[in-house]
Amino acid sequence: MSVRNDIFSMIKEYEIIIIHRHQRPDPDALGSQVGLAEILRASFPEKNIYQVGGPVEGLEFLALMEDIADSVYQGALVIVTDTANSPRVSDARYATGAKLIKIDHHPNDEPYGDLVWVNTQASSCSEMIMDFYLEFQDELVMSDNAARLLYAGIVGDTGRFLYPATTSHTLEVAAKLRNYNFDATGLNRELEQISMSVAKLAGSVYQNLEVDTDGAGKVIISQDMLTEYGITDAETAAVVPLPGTIDEVLAWGLFVQQPEGYYRVRLRSKGPVINEIAKRHHGGGHPLASGANAKDMTEVQAIYEEIQQACQEFIKRKES
Repeated sequence: MSVRNDIFSMIKEYEIIIIHRHQRPDPDALGSQVGLAEILRASFPEKNIYQVGGPVEGLEFLALMEDIADSVYQGALVIVTDTANSPRVSDARYATGAKLIKIDHHPNDEPYGDLVWVNTQASSCSEMIMDFYLEFQDELVMSDNAARLLYAGIVGDTGRFLYPATTSHTLEVAAKLRNYNFDATGLNRELEQISMSVAKLAGSVYQNLEVDTDGAGKVIISQDMLTEYGITDAETAAVVPLPGTIDEVLAWGLFVQQPEGYYRVRLRSKGPVINEIAKRHHGGGHPLASGANAKDMTEVQAIYEEIQQACQEFIKRKES
């Protein structure tokens, strides 16, 4: 019996199901979390299904979270989607349920939970939830809103089907979701649009981008810059892909200073593997898209030097 069968059996067994995702959610975190919740609500109206976590930070048009009492976790099944490391789970109460399931597409460096389903070949956790639905569609119901959420998650994590993780299966799954009744054009517009403040920050990112001769890029966004443009750390996610639009850039890091003084690090690459760098600095993720933390500018520089080395080694391998 596959782990998906085990997960489905456990879902059918429990009357209370609480679904979590990671802190500072992106469209895939919300898409997989609430998409699954909507499928289960439509399929098992007699069950109590909850979506729980902190603020959704600008993605309110996708979904909102629910407030529940601590006592609800007693005897409940908890499912965490799109979260590789347990410290990143939004709302620490996830560990207080009767059983815990992890569903994720990141490398399984930290296997937590009673059941773990990880597929690193999937473009997104939302794609995995759609696969789960398709496997058990004789007993599950897909709602229009669930389809909208899963489609948003796939679009978000594939960069509108541009990133390498996009496969023919990804496109097949997205095509099936598009058959449901939701405004895909409007959804794409909401996912794409940015505020004028973020647009001004984008100009600053291009202006302050540092790139070496091997294509290693670095951008530092200070608290003073965030204050100047009147934006939050969450809004900086929109500018992370920008260095990659420059042909000379091969891999890059965006270093956003936090109020406490440390730096949130977003790493991206067009080829060099950068998730090993992230793991060495309190983070992790995919080979070409990861996150980490730097306690100060010394660690920021150390991470940038590791990006430089990764680019050099990548170029050498291509030339040999």
